[in-house]
Amino acid sequence: MTRKLSYREAMREAMHEALTNDPRVFLMGEDVGRYGGTYAFSKGFLDEFGPARIRDTPLSELGFVGAGVGAALGGMRPIVEVMTVNFSLLALDQIVNNAALYRHMSGGQFSVPLVIRMATGAGRQLAAQHSHSLENWYAHIPGIKVLAPATIEDARGMLAPALADPDPVVIFEHAGLFNMEGELPDDWTVDIASAKVRRTGKDVAIITYGGSLPKVLAAAETLAADGVEAEVIDLRVLRPLDTATIAAAVAKCHRAVVVDEGWKSGSLAAEVMARIVEHAFWELDAPVARVCSAEVPIPYAKHLEDAALPQPEKIVTAVKGLLA
Repeated sequence: MTRKLSYREAMREAMHEALTNDPRVFLMGEDVGRYGGTYAFSKGFLDEFGPARIRDTPLSELGFVGAGVGAALGGMRPIVEVMTVNFSLLALDQIVNNAALYRHMSGGQFSVPLVIRMATGAGRQLAAQHSHSLENWYAHIPGIKVLAPATIEDARGMLAPALADPDPVVIFEHAGLFNMEGELPDDWTVDIASAKVRRTGKDVAIITYGGSLPKVLAAAETLAADGVEAEVIDLRVLRPLDTATIAAAVAKCHRAVVVDEGWKSGSLAAEVMARIVEHAFWELDAPVARVCSAEVPIPYAKHLEDAALPQPEKIVTAVKGLLA
């Protein structure tokens, strides 16, 4: 059996379940209480769970993420919501210099079971300040896990294991997916350690994550109509990367395209390409290709925004270039 729900509803269910089942869990962030969350993820939570567990914070990411670190060190299980990824830069000191390092610098005496959720990505005409894809910045940091749920199943299922993890977990939720609807099976299972094959194929491996997954699946449908069967890999866990699944897909298909909404320079796509070269170089029949965002601040105008971002047509062109 399955039931239909949206990405937003799936994440809301996951948080509701966590708050209901574990009194150590609480939610904090800007507008998560009376307003119900900037994206309506916590609508109704304040009335149900009260202000001690649904905590509106001042407009100070450095301050309230730091409070979350302290609460986690004290035995709580905080879910800290950062409204959008560009605001998280104000809290980098707490995330990178504190949360990520406590286990190492305490010789294993302390852990920080903290979950930080943030909206990421472009495609909604929010212009340069609110269209960042900075997942690779966080995936660079030892001591944290980085997740990018791109399906209803992962939106529903990744929060529980993230809260159970003794170390910090950062969850990037692509805002372009919030209204996406899908079927959630009754017997779903989710982990926060492995990539997932979303479509099987034999001609080319297309590797992606987050908001680019629906575009890659659309491109795969177009390619299939032309007789090209693409294997689609959803990374979904950006740190640690599931190198084995990436290498297996390349060994099977012998060609690979990496699709990443981040900018090409210093991108997560570049890291994936390096892993392919390190672990599956001799399996390749063509150079690895990538489709990334244009190297510009993301424009506001819709036609320019679309032109700057990876699109199904660009993915199809990249694949056909490898097969020519």
